[in-house]
Amino acid sequence: GVLRASGFLDLISGLLKTLLKGTGFPAELLPLVIVRLFSNSAATGLALDLFKAHGPDSTQGLLASLFLSSTETVFYTMSVKIKKTRYTLPGALLATLAGIVASVVLVSFIQ
Repeated sequence: GVLRASGFLDLISGLLKTLLKGTGFPAELLPLVIVRLFSNSAATGLALDLFKAHGPDSTQGLLASLFLSSTETVFYTMSVKIKKTRYTLPGALLATLAGIVASVVLVSFIQ
């Protein structure tokens, strides 16, 4: 809530929106993707806001549902006592990116 109220998520979304114009990725979902890396409960709150604004059957609603089911809170899981972290963060971020890309592809075939 603090990140959303401060405008930080809107700032990041605005910066990344121009990079994602041709990909078919809705800019409304950027805050969800960013917050999901840190907190599952905050991402769930953002997803519920997306459902209220666009509906659960919309493109944004379907993508939000798939994101939440195919990605993990990377930085929270890394805080667990992992001793060998050489490839943990790059691997986790790559897996998250793969989940996001797969979600966009699946939703584009559905609709």
